[in-house]
Amino acid sequence: MGHPEPDHLVPADTTSSYSFDVISELFDNLMTLDAGGKAVPLAAESVTSDDQRVWTIKVRSGRRFHNGEAVTARSFADAWNNAAYGPGGMAANAYFSYIEGHEEMNRGNAAKTLSGVEVAGPYLLRVTLDEPFGQFPLLLTYPAYAPMPKAGLKDLKAFDEHPIGNGPYMMDGDWKRNREIELVPFPGYAGPRKPRNKGVTWKSYSSADTAYTDLRAGRIDVLQTIPSAKVPEAKRLLGDRFLARRTGTVDYLGFPLWDRRFADADLRKAISMAIDREGIDKAVYNGDFFPADSLLPAIVDGHRPNACGELCTYNPGKARSLFEKAGGFRGTLELYFSNAQPTYAQWMRIVANSLRDNLGIRDIRFRQVPASDYFSMLRQRKEKGPYRQNWEADYPSPQNYLENMLGSDNNRMGWTNKEFDDLIAKAKRAADQREALGFYNRAEDIAIREMPLIPLWTWAGQAGRSRNVDNVTITPYATGLIATEVTVR
Repeated sequence: MGHPEPDHLVPADTTSSYSFDVISELFDNLMTLDAGGKAVPLAAESVTSDDQRVWTIKVRSGRRFHNGEAVTARSFADAWNNAAYGPGGMAANAYFSYIEGHEEMNRGNAAKTLSGVEVAGPYLLRVTLDEPFGQFPLLLTYPAYAPMPKAGLKDLKAFDEHPIGNGPYMMDGDWKRNREIELVPFPGYAGPRKPRNKGVTWKSYSSADTAYTDLRAGRIDVLQTIPSAKVPEAKRLLGDRFLARRTGTVDYLGFPLWDRRFADADLRKAISMAIDREGIDKAVYNGDFFPADSLLPAIVDGHRPNACGELCTYNPGKARSLFEKAGGFRGTLELYFSNAQPTYAQWMRIVANSLRDNLGIRDIRFRQVPASDYFSMLRQRKEKGPYRQNWEADYPSPQNYLENMLGSDNNRMGWTNKEFDDLIAKAKRAADQREALGFYNRAEDIAIREMPLIPLWTWAGQAGRSRNVDNVTITPYATGLIATEVTVR
């Protein structure tokens, strides 16, 4: 399997999908996602709650880590405490903020344990959240919530080189940095994900084009993302070995609302309606991506076709009318994007041309930022104009998109709306999923009406396999490839 180099293999010390490729095969979380994106038990027997705030978790007995240590309730509690401890600097620390006591672990004289996590028995956890959160079982599928053995917690640096998990595969030797990670089946695995092959080698590539060349030559068996420029060729050469899928990754154009030039919602709507999403899809993505009709992708329960309506539809005349109503735009319009993919610069140039032609904005400049600096720039609010951002779901819930991108405490745009926040809170408290979706949809309507960020398109997954393998399934979720199902001819 080919992919870019991971950053870490300690489950709580990464938010990288390239790390998840490996971690999801080394570890069994309490819950996992089924083919439809629903949370189902994996290392847990059950996860239940009467009030969506206090959760009772029964951990399956008889399961072991790769070093023989028993997987117990304590294995999860200790791992979560390690992840949530502020001075530890774990990359996924914020994903534990839902649990009572997280704040105390992330301030001066930091507490060492989450007060909301109680080991109530050898295989019983009781978890109390800060507030009701009906999506908690979905959160438990996120890789950071994996268990840790005692040996791993004693030496995290050594564990990062040679993780000891409880999943269907175990490490075959240490991580060969910038080369490969070799996994073989764990003989003691007692879970449901038994491998149908003799092992997986994840090869690291610094160039997606090189990885694609190796796929064509049969030097790797699966590549989960084929470079966009190579897709037409890949379709022709691979035939039925070209694997297309919908994903949950959506591109957006965000606005720095602390800059008063972007304060008028009509201006933001005008920019949205001046962008030809279908034209960009054809020009840049071979017509394979999906122009956005909602803030949510189609794979997420709660997506409503055409929820964005005319505001996400190309209409230069209406765009110009709204632009003039908002008083136009003064000064230089700066467009920000990273250099992570060449397609970002391609479609930003088309967007700039549309804004010149349809709205009459003449002074437009591009700000291409190194990928390594881009997100720190956004966190520090140094951007002076619209910027590209995207979202790949941590777990397939409308809450993961709407609250994380638009909640008053979380968003990068500086947008605040009490009604939106209140609807999200009601959705999180709801025990019934249908009721929750109703609140999420109403919150989405508010965000669409005010347009603090513009949805552009949902990515298409474009993968390929060699002639050596069959049964290649790549999910639209963060876990990606189901390596255990792949068979070798």
